[in-house]
Amino acid sequence: MPPVKPMLAKSVSAIPQEPGLLFEPKWDGFRCIVFRDGAEIELGSRNDRPLTRYFPELVELLAKALPDKCVVDGEIVVVTDQGLDFDTLQQRLHPAASRVNKLAVETPASFVGFDLLALGERNLTDEPFAERRRLLATALDNSLDRAHITPITDDPAVAADWFTRFEGAGFDGVMVKAQDLPYLMDKRVMLKVKHERTADCVIAGFRWHKDGAGVGSLLLGLFDDEGNLHHVGVASSFTAARRRELVTELAPLRVDALDNHPWRSWADAAAQAKADGKMPGGVSRWTGGKDLSWEPLRPELVGEVRYEHVMAGRLRHGGRLVRFRDDRTPQSCTYAQLDEVAPAELADIFAEARATNAKGKS
Repeated sequence: MPPVKPMLAKSVSAIPQEPGLLFEPKWDGFRCIVFRDGAEIELGSRNDRPLTRYFPELVELLAKALPDKCVVDGEIVVVTDQGLDFDTLQQRLHPAASRVNKLAVETPASFVGFDLLALGERNLTDEPFAERRRLLATALDNSLDRAHITPITDDPAVAADWFTRFEGAGFDGVMVKAQDLPYLMDKRVMLKVKHERTADCVIAGFRWHKDGAGVGSLLLGLFDDEGNLHHVGVASSFTAARRRELVTELAPLRVDALDNHPWRSWADAAAQAKADGKMPGGVSRWTGGKDLSWEPLRPELVGEVRYEHVMAGRLRHGGRLVRFRDDRTPQSCTYAQLDEVAPAELADIFAEARATNAKGKS
């Protein structure tokens, strides 16, 4: 019965080569555990936030794709001709039912299953992952449009190919699971290998940490070809000590910071209210109206930031500060330094998923 906290993963730097492992592409969407009991279907997020009302088209789809009584772990994604679109997916978290219903028709979401926790009256969480996966291939009907089972392989070389080839379709990397792994809720027992790159970004502002005593995140900017500084994301995940140190280090840049700041108009409260998450102070759909007010800094400091990949001109999942770069000028921090990843066809990925699903059923 819901809620169920999903099994989690810890990061590793390379694809492991040990025997007894299974590999899957890492999807970029909303983690979702689906509960079905007859006509009742509930979509739960990894943070116990109900998602059912935001995806009515998935409720209808999963009523056809799943058996009458089951619990399935998977991912909600929005698929476009250019690949997975996380920005469009975020737009679905809207308070107005009329808006949700409109988007459900215009940009319908898909569901990708990758684990099975229960089938009928049978609790599968103590079963090995290989068995859960075999049963998933029989339970989820992925012949239906927008219902998928993720590809899987036991070959590290194939996983390495996916790691490179699928990135252009918006994938995060590769997931690694032991064949005999039980489903351990809220435990970091899976592995994930994610893309990591670095870019030099302008540090143009910051947000206070929720404790009010340190810097929670740095606001990052890159210049376009016309010399405009765009907000591209944040760098965060500082230790408590580092948060306090940053307050002191950034203090000189706070003096008269707003006078000629390129984002000066965004400091206006009315502009922030309309920003819809696109400005540093804009309201975020995913954080449910969380206060995203920010403190401007004179855009004179450059930071080397580690990031995973870029989507719609922004760093996905935020970045991590590696170091400040006194040897770089802010004007040298442009979009040109970001890697351009060749697009990949999602149709190929779904074809591989159906092939592995057919193999699992045999």
